[in-house]
Amino acid sequence: MVVSEPAAPDRRTPVVLVTGFSVPAVALVDRAAGALLAAAGTVVVRHDLAELGQGVVRRTVRDGDAETTEVLELAHGCVSCTLRADLLPLLIRLAARDSVRRIVLALDPAFEAEAVCRAIQEVVIGGVVGRVDGPAGRDVRVEAVLACLDGAHWLADATGEDTLADRGLATADDDRTVAQVAVGQVDFADAVAVAGGDDRERLGAVLARLAPQAPVAWLDDSAACGSAEIEDLLTRVPADARRGRIFDAHAPLLRGQPPLGAECGVTLLEFAANRPFHPARLHEALDVLFDGVVTARGRMWLATQPEEVVWLESAGGGLRVGGAGRWLAAMDAEEIAQADPTRRALAALRWDERFGDRDISLVVLVHDADPAEIRTALHWALVEDDELRLVDRAPERVALWDDPFGDWHADPCGDGEPTEAAQPNRQRGEGQ
Repeated sequence: MVVSEPAAPDRRTPVVLVTGFSVPAVALVDRAAGALLAAAGTVVVRHDLAELGQGVVRRTVRDGDAETTEVLELAHGCVSCTLRADLLPLLIRLAARDSVRRIVLALDPAFEAEAVCRAIQEVVIGGVVGRVDGPAGRDVRVEAVLACLDGAHWLADATGEDTLADRGLATADDDRTVAQVAVGQVDFADAVAVAGGDDRERLGAVLARLAPQAPVAWLDDSAACGSAEIEDLLTRVPADARRGRIFDAHAPLLRGQPPLGAECGVTLLEFAANRPFHPARLHEALDVLFDGVVTARGRMWLATQPEEVVWLESAGGGLRVGGAGRWLAAMDAEEIAQADPTRRALAALRWDERFGDRDISLVVLVHDADPAEIRTALHWALVEDDELRLVDRAPERVALWDDPFGDWHADPCGDGEPTEAAQPNRQRGEGQ
């Protein structure tokens, strides 16, 4: 009989990230963070990035009844600099205090929880007295990500075309759209709090498919946010929730067993193919993902780029297409041995003698469109039989086909993380 040793307790300080970007949602973020502050040993941190363009950040730390605000002047006014220069070192310093049992980050709308969690795990922080250089993830762990939504406007935001700069939520050189942030916040969330809104059934159907594992608290308005209510919501986060983990482009596209049937006109469409897209026809077909679609994402095989995994991700009226590393079939034996074992196992199940693991796998979250029309448009963009023979036997001729997607910026690390294409943000109506 083999007796396994019990797992060592995780002594890192838990961190809860609270996100929201619209005015009502930001108010809910502050109320939720204030509710969590009621628990002994909780510290709430907020960075106000409204003056980031001038290199100024206002940082507020609330600890019990005490509140301190400092004005930080950064040499380079950007979100990344704020993370590296202040937020991550602050997490390390707070985690070192015996009195701090939990840290709550009330994130400014310009911060994305996924980027913060990635920085916690990966960015090496140096210069902290008494500590060996390393990421903040050695000292803190993400306990949960809570997304706060304005129920009356979230779905419109998630399917719109405005940029953050249009809303005054970012600097002019920040090309992120409101829809990208709105969808990303929910997709990355472990729990969701919704204030206001009349059509709960429709919004609930979207949330159940976008973040199926995340428990949802429906609040009558932004004022109805007590500490017990928010703490109870966090206790309902399942043990296998994401909790800040970063998934690469080869992770399963459907996580947490979302409903696959239609509800209130909302449905998940899965599109898979074992032949590539013709890039020119795909470019024409992409408009089908702009109207009546909340989000689409997945891996694509382009006939003109046989070595590259191409990643597609849309939100509302914006769409990004970029590179996500290479197909296993384009790697040598040493590179394949270093690839993720789960990816290798899944690829082995569908390996093709001619094309290896190359395929297309997309998921589209539809809320006000005909799934059949989307499927028809994507099928039309696939190569036909005679074109597929060229892909197999005359790739040098296929390489001469028109490719509107350009060349990818290749990450030398080849870690499977999506990288932006030369024209990453296509909006509705562009490129025709």
